[in-house]
Amino acid sequence: MERHFEEEFNRVKSKILEMGALVEEQIRNALTALVDRDEALARQVIETDRHVNTLDVEIDEMSLECLARYQPAARDLRFVTTAMKISSELERMSDLAENICERAIELNAEPQLKPYIDIPHMAHLARIMVKESLDAFVKTDSALARKVIRDDDFVDTLTEQLFRELLSFMIENPKAITRAIRLSFISKYVERIADHATNVAELVVYMVEGKIIRHTIPSPTA
Repeated sequence: MERHFEEEFNRVKSKILEMGALVEEQIRNALTALVDRDEALARQVIETDRHVNTLDVEIDEMSLECLARYQPAARDLRFVTTAMKISSELERMSDLAENICERAIELNAEPQLKPYIDIPHMAHLARIMVKESLDAFVKTDSALARKVIRDDDFVDTLTEQLFRELLSFMIENPKAITRAIRLSFISKYVERIADHATNVAELVVYMVEGKIIRHTIPSPTA
């Protein structure tokens, strides 16, 4: 039975990685669609969300089958329950990439408000967080997971800076309000992607260490 569980364990892990790779690609393409004003690419990202949703359901079904068939305990049980939760976090990231594309399509109907520098930088950091949180899951590396949690502060800081800049655009030019609000939404979507990557990292810490660290303030050396 142990060999069969190990095989199922690896199948679930592979599905998580497949889903994560799709979501990373969605985030990258969503920002490319925004910067390049590429509506076709934006619609491709939106369409990919269906595939991500399918993988989310498959991972849940596989995980529930593992629970019913093998009744895992201790660390194996934490792995299965963590996998189910991680797939949910990835599905939400996919939704946010879709939201970015919807705002990008709307922005294409008007002149570009400002050069897109901050948002792509934020998205790059968020995508790294997503990748590293999944690497931490695969490698059962709680130290890497804790690094991801700390990195969320950088994205939060950039979000606040961009909001202040966009607010100044709105004050100086009322005609810019709609575009500025849409860009503000996009920056918030990126920030939430980083938040979901942080959630994945917290789940990894739980899986590896058995510690629930949600809603706690990490120490600088944690």
